[in-house]
Amino acid sequence: MPPTKAQRLAQRDRPSGFPVMKQRWASLGFFHWPVDQEIIASRLPPGLHVDTFDGQAWLGIVPFLMQRIRPVGLPPLPWLSWFHELNLRTYVFDDNGNPGVWFFSLDCNQPLAVEIARRGFNLPYEHARMSSSVDSGNIRYRSIRKNNQLPESIFSYPKSISPAPAEQGSLEWFLVERYRLFSTDAKGNLFSGMVHHSPYRIEPMPEATCSTTPFALNNFSVPNSPPASMLSALPVDVTIFPLKKL
Repeated sequence: MPPTKAQRLAQRDRPSGFPVMKQRWASLGFFHWPVDQEIIASRLPPGLHVDTFDGQAWLGIVPFLMQRIRPVGLPPLPWLSWFHELNLRTYVFDDNGNPGVWFFSLDCNQPLAVEIARRGFNLPYEHARMSSSVDSGNIRYRSIRKNNQLPESIFSYPKSISPAPAEQGSLEWFLVERYRLFSTDAKGNLFSGMVHHSPYRIEPMPEATCSTTPFALNNFSVPNSPPASMLSALPVDVTIFPLKKL
């Protein structure tokens, strides 16, 4: 069964057990398109189901900065703990109705982080060359996956000025209030991992521009229309909990 409202709200609670990592997510942009749920369902592993809003599935491109990454109890390292990430994601729930995120790809410009995430969290990280800057309050973000001939992904979006938490039950709430990820290992075993942070403070960004290259990189049809939802968010400090086999 799809998640109940109570199950969605419960995802905000700090998980039990001991966390393994601390990090900060900053310069967040959320670009989302509606997609036929049958297309998404065909790409999911057994045990996961398409989570929909008003019967519609969604694909999201999310560029952001990873900052202060470190294991719990250790300080961040200047040459390792700051880097870029660009992901293509959709929204799912498991057989128990727990909502979460399924990643089709996560591009990253920190080689060691790519290998740790692949091995430790079974996530489809990819090596990329990436950069960003801030010009007159706008974030300029660029990414190109290594060993690939597709065009560079380029984004331009404003930093948040007057954000607020998403209204419960809204499309924005459905898209950003996600505190669980799912992944599979090489044997097809399904895993779930929780993160904990304060609810995003978001705002629309109608003047933003974005690339659709991540769709092509993951063998999805490239949309011929702009995103139906474009949001920026303030940074959040995040606690990461270990994966659990389902």
